[in-house]
Amino acid sequence: MITGTLVFILGFLSPLLIPLVTNTDWPVGVKSIISGLLAFGVPEVFMVLSVAIMGKPGYEFIKQKAFKLIQPLLPPDSVSLARYRLGLIMFSIPILFGLFEPYLAYYFDFFRQIPIGWRMSLDLLFLLSLFVLGGDFWDKLRGLFQHKARITTAEKEGSDKND
Repeated sequence: MITGTLVFILGFLSPLLIPLVTNTDWPVGVKSIISGLLAFGVPEVFMVLSVAIMGKPGYEFIKQKAFKLIQPLLPPDSVSLARYRLGLIMFSIPILFGLFEPYLAYYFDFFRQIPIGWRMSLDLLFLLSLFVLGGDFWDKLRGLFQHKARITTAEKEGSDKND
């Protein structure tokens, strides 16, 4: 079980070796192939090897323990109204900036000279907003990409009961 766990952990830590590979004096093609494998091949192969070493019950045990560690970091399903409104503002600002910035840059030089750090902070703000908005928002967002998804609100449920 310990060997399987070590193989599992090493597999998922393998992308951390990419900077070491890119700093070598190997040909660019070799560095690209090895970096790609470290990112997208080695973790999966090591996961399969760990299952082969531990067996499915051991793998499920490790997966369950890992989920317990990660679960507190996940957003809660429902959030307060104030938190939801704050999350919507955080969600909307980067989208609106991205929408209007090309037009504003045409008229104002200031918008052409915004440092990359500010733009990256808007991207970070967008990602953080998804966690502030909570798990219910993730379900709404997922519904955008499902053709048959329907939203059910409390008002709709109440009017259906009265009919």
